[in-house]
Amino acid sequence: MSTRLKERLAQGRLTRVFCLGHLCSPKWVEIIGLHGGFDAVWLDQEHVGLNLELIEQTVRAARGCGLDSFVRLAPTDYATVMRPLEAGAGGVMAAQVRNARQAEEFVRWAKFYPRGARGYNSSGIEGRFGTLPMTEYMRRANADSLVAVQIEHAEAVEDVENIAAIRDLDVLFVGPADLSQSLGVPGEWEHPRFWAAIERTAQAARTHGIHWAVLPFTPAFARRCVDLGCRMLSLGMDVWAVQKGLRAFQEEYADFFS
Repeated sequence: MSTRLKERLAQGRLTRVFCLGHLCSPKWVEIIGLHGGFDAVWLDQEHVGLNLELIEQTVRAARGCGLDSFVRLAPTDYATVMRPLEAGAGGVMAAQVRNARQAEEFVRWAKFYPRGARGYNSSGIEGRFGTLPMTEYMRRANADSLVAVQIEHAEAVEDVENIAAIRDLDVLFVGPADLSQSLGVPGEWEHPRFWAAIERTAQAARTHGIHWAVLPFTPAFARRCVDLGCRMLSLGMDVWAVQKGLRAFQEEYADFFS
């Protein structure tokens, strides 16, 4: 499986990812891959009803384009976490994590022995359709899969030092919109309380030697985060890309939209 994200992060390089949700499809992945510039796509199963077959086809397209992939999901149970990995996703990301206990449980669901309690089944693409020896498959899966949790609630910020200390957790992914509303300052991107939470998350990541990510709303927002040590930027999503494209066409042909 692709380990592009983990390799780039380990080298301290900036990684760029793109979100696919309402318009998720293999064709979108091919467009992104051919356009260039991105290292991975992430699929939003939390807010969009992406079924397992669509995830499997989309991450297959990502592999074909040299892109990594991971799936954001609500970690309600073990099977929900495990299935995208067996379908070929390069990693999983837990939405709405509130504390270290939840984050630890998520890691254990995503990892095989000796780190976790994931059930063994090598019959999918992750296990090379049963061709990998058991111990080799488990070793590769544990080493290669990206495991991220979202820091998007005030409760998570209060426990972020303990979350960041969890072994085999790769990324703290800041969700600005939900974080701002949980802090009582929805959409106030310059509010001191909002930036204090981001800075605390950045410091926890530095202290424990892991990485953090963010979905920025402006280039200035992105620059401020990178200056704080962020090495993964989620730069755009499918619906936003369509909106920007439609506006660009309307501006270019303004005389015909009057």
